[in-house]
Amino acid sequence: MTFRWLTRSCLSICSFMMLLFAAPSAGSSAPTALPNPVLYFKVSQPYTASGKSFIRYTYDVFNKDAYPADFFAASPALPPCGANTKAARTWVDFYDQSGKRLNGFCALGKPADLDGIWFAIEEGEIPPSWVYIELNDRQTNTKYKSNLADTTN
Repeated sequence: MTFRWLTRSCLSICSFMMLLFAAPSAGSSAPTALPNPVLYFKVSQPYTASGKSFIRYTYDVFNKDAYPADFFAASPALPPCGANTKAARTWVDFYDQSGKRLNGFCALGKPADLDGIWFAIEEGEIPPSWVYIELNDRQTNTKYKSNLADTTN
């Protein structure tokens, strides 16, 4: 058993326990806060864009079904995302473990679109060991920060 395997296993168990305890109790009539996303690594793949070689790191959010559809609805009343005047209510940003922003998504259309979010680094660069995402609900000015997820299997 390696230290890296043990660390990943412990983090995974902790993430799932946080999800379990964040679930609303049965019979509760008060509105419940949405859970923080539980991010996990799926695959890394090489690709080329504009003549450069990159490695794309693809992730999914385990508890994406806990977010309502309107969380990702087009929101033209909110500030645009570049030229996109119908950007989603909630934006998703990737960060490395030190807080450096790696990539962002401002036009996801539904919770299922959280399966396949990604960031990329140029081939040959050392990837961060850990990453996290933040879901920024621009309508309520609320951020939901995920667990730290590994960048390897």
